[in-house]
Amino acid sequence: MAADRRGRDLDEDDVRVRPGRGKSRPRTKDRPGHVDAAEGWVVTVDRGRYGCLVETSGGRLHVVAMKARELGRKGVVVGDRVALVGDLSAEVDALARIVRVEPRATVLRRTADDDDPVERVVVANADQLAVVTALADPEPRTGLIDRCLVAAYDSGLQPLLLLTKSDLKSPDELLETYRALDVPHVVTSRYGDLDELRARLQGHRTVFVGHSGVGKSTLVNVLVPGALRATGVVNSVTGRGRHTSTSAIVLELPGGRPDAGWVIDTPGIRSFGLAHVDPSRVIGAFPDLAAGTDACPRGCTHDEPECALDAWVADGHADRARLESLRRLLRARETPDAD
Repeated sequence: MAADRRGRDLDEDDVRVRPGRGKSRPRTKDRPGHVDAAEGWVVTVDRGRYGCLVETSGGRLHVVAMKARELGRKGVVVGDRVALVGDLSAEVDALARIVRVEPRATVLRRTADDDDPVERVVVANADQLAVVTALADPEPRTGLIDRCLVAAYDSGLQPLLLLTKSDLKSPDELLETYRALDVPHVVTSRYGDLDELRARLQGHRTVFVGHSGVGKSTLVNVLVPGALRATGVVNSVTGRGRHTSTSAIVLELPGGRPDAGWVIDTPGIRSFGLAHVDPSRVIGAFPDLAAGTDACPRGCTHDEPECALDAWVADGHADRARLESLRRLLRARETPDAD
């Protein structure tokens, strides 16, 4: 049989050609520019799916998208401005692709603890940070408030103290602690109106941060009817709230105006690590004190005997209470939030 095969003429049926590599479309390092991509704003993140608001000539659409492969490990977070391609119909089962994340104007970061080198982005492109604190049930913890203020100054966000449950306890003592910082504040009660808070939120993108049980989601449900954010109660034994909100979400305040404002509700936190914070960026938020650091020794922590700020205050350039408040905030970077 072998001899017969060798003796006859071969045709194409006797030849099996194995296709070699590289015979398909040649690869290129050039990536598509996506110059016609639609602009969107990430308002929700859920297990690799990103809810984005897209402005179109026909109105605003809520588009669900996934991250494109070319983004690699680049993170996408709530608040990001992104470029979208693909199915932007916003119909059921439609899925677009995020092909670009635009530069962020602000980034609110935290670490899991003060020894963790990994930064976690809480939200991007906010301009105001509302530190939500209950005056009672649970008791206020100034350690977390201080840390959130440090994070706000570091990120370039305007801080706002939002004190809830004033029907249970007066806010005077807590406000006195922060008076020298001149931080804007709003005090709310369980049955009071929220007109003052709405005025503070108007025209801003405000991220709400605080412990579980302090009333963040309750406030959001009143501010944005239909938000349906889950609310919880405070444990009577531990004095701490149970996590109810599980992810951050951006919600537009009602009013029908372009400047009505947006709120970003975040899950309750146990700790706010500040391993990533540079003290020089914090003191930059205190212009009356920052000018006095020129005479400080190199590497000054601004909380040591050689610090030039003591002489700066003694000469009348700034108030002593301001310096003590700054130093308390800087110490909060090194002190666990345990109070």
